[in-house]
Amino acid sequence: MSSIQLNLAESELKIVLEALIELESKMATICDTSTDEDEVSDVGNDLIEVRLLLTPLKEKAIAQFGQNIVNFSRELL
Repeated sequence: MSSIQLNLAESELKIVLEALIELESKMATICDTSTDEDEVSDVGNDLIEVRLLLTPLKEKAIAQFGQNIVNFSRELL
């Protein structure tokens, strides 16, 4: 398997995490609500892969930058 190494600034990593978390949520909703078995199977397999990527990335991001890295609120402080 080939691989790539990325160096991301905190702001860049935050964008990637937000996108992956949103994708995970949409896929989980499809799996929970769809009546199409083929769709659930396909999306479910992709959801597993997204979670395999997201979980360690999120853990490393929090360890490096703190819990705020997964705070995606757009509210003014």
